[in-house]
Amino acid sequence: MLASHKAQNLYGLPHILVVDDDERIRTLLTRYLEQNGFLVCVASDAKAAREMLSRFQFDAMVLDIMMPGETGLDLTLDLRKTKDIPILLLTALGEVDDRITGLQTGADDYLPKPFEPQELVLRLQALLRRRKLPEASASAFKLGRWEYDVLHSELKCGDELVKLTTVENTLLQALTSRAGEAVSREELAEICELDGGERTIDVQVTRLRRKLEDDPKQPRVLQTIRGKGYLLRGEIL
Repeated sequence: MLASHKAQNLYGLPHILVVDDDERIRTLLTRYLEQNGFLVCVASDAKAAREMLSRFQFDAMVLDIMMPGETGLDLTLDLRKTKDIPILLLTALGEVDDRITGLQTGADDYLPKPFEPQELVLRLQALLRRRKLPEASASAFKLGRWEYDVLHSELKCGDELVKLTTVENTLLQALTSRAGEAVSREELAEICELDGGERTIDVQVTRLRRKLEDDPKQPRVLQTIRGKGYLLRGEIL
């Protein structure tokens, strides 16, 4: 494991943590991801994943939901308190409601089993693209009582600091780039490279409002414009 971590620093390959209690799946994903230019570490449960996360820097996680003990959903919820690492949930559950639940925990994407390994690779590549911050004409915005630091993906208010997930940051960048203008759900879904249509974007907006708004049920900063989408009220600092 340590050798792989050092190799990442030398060669700049994306470093992925695969967490699944099925050894066959771990072996399959390790082989396929390494063939496609990723460095891979594996963990068999949430406890082992926490240990790996404390020792190494990862660019993204592939996390199985249905694990014994602490589930992937539980782990995602807990990690989101301190980490913004992109998380792709992997599970046998494929219904829309299950996908929404996964996204509500703070996951960035969701892939039901069985899946094509190439689709997993493409989804990881999409997460990593979103992770790379695009060039921006402004690096900070005033959003209500918050200051949004584009470069560091942070919301700040005095000493209070809130980290954003990769999708939340991408969504907020899209909205700040067109502050004062309604942006459709379809366009936001395309920018964030999210499946699931309008409902998925609604989940992401709800999560973002919990961080932005004093009262998320009566939003003043990130507002819904009926029939048009979402509008962000903010100004460049």
